[in-house]
Amino acid sequence: MKQNPDSYVFTADKAGFRLDKFVSENCPGLSRSQAQKLIDEGNVLVNGIAEKASHKTEAGEKIEITVPPPAPTGLLPEAIPVKIIYEDDDLLVIDKPAGLTVHPAPGHPSHTLVNAVLSHLNEIEDDGEVTRPGIVHRLDKDTSGVMLVAKNNVALANLADQFKARTVKKTYITLVKGILRPDKGVIDAPIGRDSGDRKKMAVTGESRGRAARTNYRVIRYVGKNTLLEIMPETGRTHQIRVHLAAIGYPVFGDITYGKKSAFLNRQFLHAQKIGFNLPATGKWVEFESPLPEDLEQALKELDK
Repeated sequence: MKQNPDSYVFTADKAGFRLDKFVSENCPGLSRSQAQKLIDEGNVLVNGIAEKASHKTEAGEKIEITVPPPAPTGLLPEAIPVKIIYEDDDLLVIDKPAGLTVHPAPGHPSHTLVNAVLSHLNEIEDDGEVTRPGIVHRLDKDTSGVMLVAKNNVALANLADQFKARTVKKTYITLVKGILRPDKGVIDAPIGRDSGDRKKMAVTGESRGRAARTNYRVIRYVGKNTLLEIMPETGRTHQIRVHLAAIGYPVFGDITYGKKSAFLNRQFLHAQKIGFNLPATGKWVEFESPLPEDLEQALKELDK
């Protein structure tokens, strides 16, 4: 193999490999989707010809791969205070405050977690998602708690694989309206876009939604409300909020799927703990975030 910083030349030593798989396995830091994008854009040549991602390699074929420099993201660092729980060469574990949007989107072009992370790191490798580099999972704007941000594409691909395999273990703390019984259970119901409001999600039939499973356990009852520990098996948009509202116990303070609260100006939902394997070593680690002051105060008011 001959290599320079942005191009690779290989000679295929085996036949029968899909081209996109060959590229992702032979180029450090490239995911399968990145490899497919390079092929689609004509940056991979087989014996001088641009082939499709489904092309099967033949032994002896010359495969040239050009990786163009990342396009400028247009994202600017912003000195937004964010608590960092853990950091190594591959990732950050962040304690995200409520009220902070994770990445730029229509209506939120700046003042996001990504801008804050850029201020801390100066640069994050871009996986083609120019508005959310390093983001492998997300929390809603008004959900607080522990969250992972990858510093490089190798770590991003590794963590994405762990989420896809459902080996990442997440625990949330939430307060719901009503006395939920039994004291533990599983909500297993597909989630998709709400047909009546495209900004919301809803429990749907299997034909329109994606499989979603949420485990819960009662911690204690707080007046006419229930404090829960939530262990989601899947990570659908608004999954916890949608599932709990669907069984008649909406998250306290959730104005989208429940009702506004006089005690709290956001939904009572906190990502308390996350466990995963470190990309570099495979070592299992867990990190926690304590319940924020606003949620602790809401519990005190309700206990009265």
